[in-house]
Amino acid sequence: MNLAYHVVDVFTKTPLEGNALAVFPDARDLDDATMQAIAREMNLSETTFVLPSTRADCIARVRIFTPNYEMEFAGHPTIGTSFVIQQEGLAPRGETSFTLEEKVGGVRVRIEAGADPLIWLVTPPISTGARFDRTACAAALGLMESDLLPEVPCELWTAGNPLIFVALRDPSVVDRASVDATLFRALSPAGSKNCMFVFAPTTEGAYSRMFAPEQGIVEDPATGSATGPLAAFMIKYGLASRADGCRFVSEQGTKMRRRSFLHVLVHGDGGADGIEVGGHVTAVTRATMTLDRT
Repeated sequence: MNLAYHVVDVFTKTPLEGNALAVFPDARDLDDATMQAIAREMNLSETTFVLPSTRADCIARVRIFTPNYEMEFAGHPTIGTSFVIQQEGLAPRGETSFTLEEKVGGVRVRIEAGADPLIWLVTPPISTGARFDRTACAAALGLMESDLLPEVPCELWTAGNPLIFVALRDPSVVDRASVDATLFRALSPAGSKNCMFVFAPTTEGAYSRMFAPEQGIVEDPATGSATGPLAAFMIKYGLASRADGCRFVSEQGTKMRRRSFLHVLVHGDGGADGIEVGGHVTAVTRATMTLDRT
């Protein structure tokens, strides 16, 4: 079996920066176990597999795998897969908006035209969860409670990928953060798949990092599924404008030399009216994987 695939870097215009993604544009002959094994072989934060949609309103079905498990939704895989779908001619010719079927449901995608187009996704519904002790969160990050932004709680927010948001005083503190896996597990229940997202407000928007020890990811260079909830969190606590049409950028991955720029566009008040997350995609590799299944 010969399987064509692409590797693209998402949320960057520069090859070998951003967040790398492997995309298999025709996965019709693959079963679940083989998809998971391929994702483990690729050893990237996510690998996606494109299939015919089961929904009339979606142009394709996309399954997203980390090396260890399948995800309901993830941002950089959605944007990177949309780029490949267009490159492969799997989207209707000239179409600048479409919907992808993911485990979380239909995810709307929009292409902002231009010489180097931005690809936007509409963040799925955002929900909030528990608050966490600020001192315990700081300790899990190797920081002091005084390193946290005053009067901003540590809270769980999710749009399909649960994240504990921790607001820090400035980018230099963000760069000093380092997750202690033992303290993190004491903070977050085993098996929860919670991630820890740290950021500092900037004039451009936010300077961010994301850690996911329970997912086997030491640090993620660009987390699209976190950026919609990040915007909603910042709006709620007065760290970003709630004006309709507000745009800002979250810079992520810089500390790990995979600099990424995640664009945010807020509609309405950022609630039910929606938040779009966008980014550029850079093609890196076209290749063929050969599997001998005898």
